[in-house]
Amino acid sequence: MLANRDALYAAFVAKDARFDGRFFVGVASTGIYCRPVCKARQPKFASCTFYETAAEAEQCGYRPCLLCRPEIAPGRSMADASANLALRAARMLEDRCASGERIDEIAGRLGCTDRHLRRVFMDEYHVLPVQFLQTCRLLLAKSLLTDTDLSILEVAMAAGFGSLRRFNDLFRERYKCTPTDLCRRAPGEKRRDSITLALGYRPPYGWAAMLGFFAGRAIAGVETVTDGAYFRTVRLARTDKKRVDGWLGVKNNPDKNMLSVTVSESLLPVLPQVLARIKRQFDVHCDPNAVHETLSSMNDIRPDLCVIGTRLPGCFNPFEMSVRAVLGQQITVKAAGTLAARIAKTFGMPIQTGIHGLAHIFPSPEDVMALGETMENRFGKLGITSARVKTIRELARGFTQNEIDFDYCARPEEEIQKLLKIRGIGNWTANYIAMRAMGFTDAFLETDYGVKKALPSHAPKELLRLAENWRPWRGYAIINLWNTL
Repeated sequence: MLANRDALYAAFVAKDARFDGRFFVGVASTGIYCRPVCKARQPKFASCTFYETAAEAEQCGYRPCLLCRPEIAPGRSMADASANLALRAARMLEDRCASGERIDEIAGRLGCTDRHLRRVFMDEYHVLPVQFLQTCRLLLAKSLLTDTDLSILEVAMAAGFGSLRRFNDLFRERYKCTPTDLCRRAPGEKRRDSITLALGYRPPYGWAAMLGFFAGRAIAGVETVTDGAYFRTVRLARTDKKRVDGWLGVKNNPDKNMLSVTVSESLLPVLPQVLARIKRQFDVHCDPNAVHETLSSMNDIRPDLCVIGTRLPGCFNPFEMSVRAVLGQQITVKAAGTLAARIAKTFGMPIQTGIHGLAHIFPSPEDVMALGETMENRFGKLGITSARVKTIRELARGFTQNEIDFDYCARPEEEIQKLLKIRGIGNWTANYIAMRAMGFTDAFLETDYGVKKALPSHAPKELLRLAENWRPWRGYAIINLWNTL
């Protein structure tokens, strides 16, 4: 992509949002680098150098633009290069920048040596993984300094810097200023119990449809959709394995093409994890034009069957969503939600959030396994069949023993086969879980009731043949079909 400088400059001049996050522009006359949508005064072509990542631009000596803020640019979809080791590694480094994991540990999770990872990463992004990791931490810190009133020490720790001195030195070296220069908090300013950050996306974004999807499947007490925003409770593990509880809220800011994410201050120790899960849940890495280019043939079947900007709803908690998918077999969406809410209220952890409708944290796989032999009886009292209880127990066992991998190193087709070996999980459930928990954009549900209702004249085998034209975006095709009902 970077070979055609004329085309990239044309996209930069046009402020074309389709290219946002796909490349960055280093401006020699100012020493800064920008997103393609930056509204600053247009530099001359001769002053521009183009980079695929922010890390590469920073390694070449450029500082991030304070106007367009490269730290909130959307990333690339995993489907852009599903077999691309470098892309999967980059996403893991970004989302685990505060975890303290070493590069060799990341490589091990990806199934390769750290030497091989360094080689392919350098070939793809022209920087080493450790340099990319440094930029991820710096950009997260810059976002926190700009948008919140956190102290510099809190920012450094939340962004994954083990040393305040190291943070200050690297910030000054890369950005030619100190963290204090960007710090928003005024002396004596009263702290709040939450912070708000921005996540950019490529427009258009079908926010109403996405919010409607989550509203229809919200687990009472755990999730709620109100006043055009999504809220939920959260429990995640810190690097030292201690649990952190809190809540978050997400709303849309269409004027700026970004999501506004508010998290309780208690979640600061796991902030990169939280942001990573929100990005997956709300599909912010999607390139809607690329998806629509492939799926536009759906409109030959019926006008407006495919709507540009439709996103693939992910999930924040893969185990929670998987349990709900199992509960939803052969019953209505509403009935499945009722059963899931009973599980959350009975076996979940109570939490005070101050937000109406959020009162419980959904039980973890470890919580479920701890029920032991009493599980079938206790779940049965909630109206859940014995067969479903056994399936949920096997799911929980798979999660606790790391036999099921929903992370970025997962190969969805292989994980689907693992799910199919669990008694009580069929093809529909396995593919639905892969679509939402793994972000598998090519999952397809040819036997789904809603799909058959949207295309009543097509038998399942005909749907499979038809959907071959929709690869690798068949999951988006499913959501488009459901949205017509």
